[in-house]
Amino acid sequence: MIRQLGGAVLAVVAAVQCVAEQPWQKMQMPQAAEVAKAWQNPPSEYGPEPYYGMNGAIDMTVVRRDLDRMHLLGYRAVTAQYGAGSPFAYLSPEYFAFFRRFVEEAKKRDMRVWIVDDAGYPSGFAGGRFTSERPELRMQALQVAETATVNGGERFERTVKPDTVAVTAVNADGKAEQIPFADGAVAWAAPAGKWTVTVVEHRFSTSPTRSDTNPKRVKDGSQSLEDYMNPEATAQYLAFTHEQYKKAMGDEFGKTIMGFRGDEPDYSIRGLPWTPKFFARFTELKGYDVRPYLAGLLVKPEQMTESSKRVRADYLDVFSQMFRDGFFKPQAEWCAANGLEYQVHLNHEEMEMHLVQSEGEFFRAMQTVQVPGIDSIWHQIWKDTVSDFPRLASSVSHVYGRPRAFTESFAAYRPEPDVEMARYVLNEQFVRGVNLVETMYMPASTAGRMGSPYMSEPGYPALLEYVRRMSYLLSMGRPAARVALYLPSSAMWMGDEAADRQFVSTERLLSERQIDFDIVSEDALARDLKAGKGVFTTESGNSYGTVILPGEMVLSEAAAERLHAFAKGGGEVMMLGHLPSLISDKDYLHARAATPADFAWAKVVSGSELEETPTPPAQPPASAPGPQVVSASLETAMRSVIERGDVALERPSRSLRVMRRRLGDADVFLLFNEGPDAFEQKVILHGAGRRVEEWDAQTGKTFGVGASRRKDGVTTKVALKGYEAVVLVVK
Repeated sequence: MIRQLGGAVLAVVAAVQCVAEQPWQKMQMPQAAEVAKAWQNPPSEYGPEPYYGMNGAIDMTVVRRDLDRMHLLGYRAVTAQYGAGSPFAYLSPEYFAFFRRFVEEAKKRDMRVWIVDDAGYPSGFAGGRFTSERPELRMQALQVAETATVNGGERFERTVKPDTVAVTAVNADGKAEQIPFADGAVAWAAPAGKWTVTVVEHRFSTSPTRSDTNPKRVKDGSQSLEDYMNPEATAQYLAFTHEQYKKAMGDEFGKTIMGFRGDEPDYSIRGLPWTPKFFARFTELKGYDVRPYLAGLLVKPEQMTESSKRVRADYLDVFSQMFRDGFFKPQAEWCAANGLEYQVHLNHEEMEMHLVQSEGEFFRAMQTVQVPGIDSIWHQIWKDTVSDFPRLASSVSHVYGRPRAFTESFAAYRPEPDVEMARYVLNEQFVRGVNLVETMYMPASTAGRMGSPYMSEPGYPALLEYVRRMSYLLSMGRPAARVALYLPSSAMWMGDEAADRQFVSTERLLSERQIDFDIVSEDALARDLKAGKGVFTTESGNSYGTVILPGEMVLSEAAAERLHAFAKGGGEVMMLGHLPSLISDKDYLHARAATPADFAWAKVVSGSELEETPTPPAQPPASAPGPQVVSASLETAMRSVIERGDVALERPSRSLRVMRRRLGDADVFLLFNEGPDAFEQKVILHGAGRRVEEWDAQTGKTFGVGASRRKDGVTTKVALKGYEAVVLVVK
């Protein structure tokens, strides 16, 4: 048995090593000349791809016709999903035989395939098989079954269901008392005072699923999602889906088939996410029993006490770890062991206060995912809506050494974009580090029409040619951001909306000052970034010399200690608005109050530009340790950061956006004019290069441009029309 286990482990190791041999699955540092040659006709692995629905009376005649049209438009990959009305049942032998032939047809055209991991969204219901075959592994939640008011001296007696997990009494002072129950019965004599008794049950409850196997063609709870926090449920999900694809076409894994594509796994439910092992895991991680506090977590946010807010943060912290370990990590590991990649995006990435409730934390979910993603499907990005949230996906890829981050774009846009608006939306994401593009939606031509109207415009093939080159170029080399912006998830777990607003405001302020930056998480600061003297280095190889914390209210001991060492080594720690008020160890409930002395090594910045900024802490007396408090505009406070930035301008511009990557012998600058007015002035591109070239992603041509050498870089003139982008390469 041991010998067999050892052989299995070696097989997995060999498979993982095989992945490392695939160029598109790892960081690459080619020379500029190599990239310039390859981007004339980039490898198919860099896309772009349409989201293709295999709907209606689809057969191989339809498939061949549709793949030919995709290829003619300029697509070099395709994301494929089972569709309603198909002549074969989802996950049936006939379906896999058909999908095998689909892959073979894509291979003939040198196209790559991403497999949508379910028959709709969110991922994790296996076309309804959890409901029909493994109901015990369905998603669960904690919900209030009953509340009652009991006065001192009165007795509370009830028969409770077997699904009851806690009975809690809370008095007017916020004191909580856990009420014991046994054999389905509760008998409790209330102490003096007025008490609210809450009975909490676990119930099978699912986020609504939009399933192409649902005969009603509606989004509802009839086909339940799996229990995301339970690795056994995800193992069953892989057995229902991924393993069957492997049996049918595993020889094309890592070749024609690039991987699996997930969609919006989340807990859009009433109550709290729950799994049978949650309480034990909570106690293991936090050191206390959460059950006495549950009643305080199942009320409206405005009704929560301070202790309930802290317990809620502990609950969401544990939830986010179990969601990662139960759902995302097993799938990423399965894909890695089979020569594939896992790409997925979450729900409402642009609304972090919602995301922390339904997914826990963006970074946690994406830490092990090979291709982290976002979606722009409504009006999140438009000429009247500036959004930095795509940087979440690219930042995870940078921190954890992933070469790519993807976008699902254009589904459900109202109004639909035309070609030029589509270019704008994609440039907004390219300049924020996204480099793999999937466009929505292209149903099979069984219904007579194939694709959204903008896909039929004369300029669409040219747009896809542009996207192909940009996707390839921005996947080469490594990121170069030297500023890290902290994502205040722990504050948002406590319900601090001001921290979220400050974070979004700071994203905008940095972007408007041409500072390329990455977003980092608590885990990254406390553990995952490599600490050097005055720098934090990512697995991609870029190093941060500045860390900005926007309005955070709580910081862990581990993160604070590492930031202290970072500052002591010469790094700059900038806290916007105010210092954290709490420092946590293993849990938030018992976090201690922070003092100015805890952050004597930091700089606190306040000013009119900082949204909803509380009064900063007073500068301590000279004899007392404390942080440097700067009352100034962010521009003034960050002068040193701006001067060390990637691009300097003759005149301030709030419309120019900048992203920088490093190749083996050159720096790549993407400059995007986000506004309608022309931008024309000299710019300084900081670095050690001498020769500047403009690379035209539309034509594939490269040519030298006039530039003068400076001690700190090169100066060149940049002229951009409204909403225009340019790539400059400094060799």
